Amino acid sequence: MEITKDLRFPIGQQPQPPESPLTSAERAALIKQIAELPAQLTAAARRVGGVRLQEPYRPGGWSGRQVIHHLADSHLNSYTRFKLALTEDNPTISPYDEQAWAELPDVAATPITVSLSLLEALHTRWTNLLSHLSDAQWQRTFYHPGSQQTVTLDAALVLYAWHGRHHLAHVESLQQSAS
Repeated sequence: MEITKDLRFPIGQQPQPPESPLTSAERAALIKQIAELPAQLTAAARRVGGVRLQEPYRPGGWSGRQVIHHLADSHLNSYTRFKLALTEDNPTISPYDEQAWAELPDVAATPITVSLSLLEALHTRWTNLLSHLSDAQWQRTFYHPGSQQTVTLDAALVLYAWHGRHHLAHVESLQQSAS
């Protein structure tokens, strides 16, 4: 894993989409990362502690609480995008304003345990789905109007495996900065 000094991107920048289809082994490794994220995030949140999770992981950044709720929001959206791509021809997905979602009142009012439980259940469903896709299904696509890109499910898998590790590193950095 690439480690950087940039607090915004502690494991490095978002990866580029793969130029060719992923191999079964590459997919399995990425699916494993998605499967392991809920337990890793729960353990990290426990180590950091509730008070520290109220603080931002970097100046001007989200709090640990916001990061955890964001992961639940984002991965729910991703799961839906996968299902849409598998059942429709290149559907146009609905982007959302992540910053605005992070500032909605449910983020402050909902215990993080709710989003951690949601991620556990969601990732179980998601990885069950991902583990049963054919090579052809991995090449199905959705259109993202925000980035004006057509995205294969292979590329989305790469992105969301990174996304989980990226935000896990943000939460873990709260423990390191308290030491």
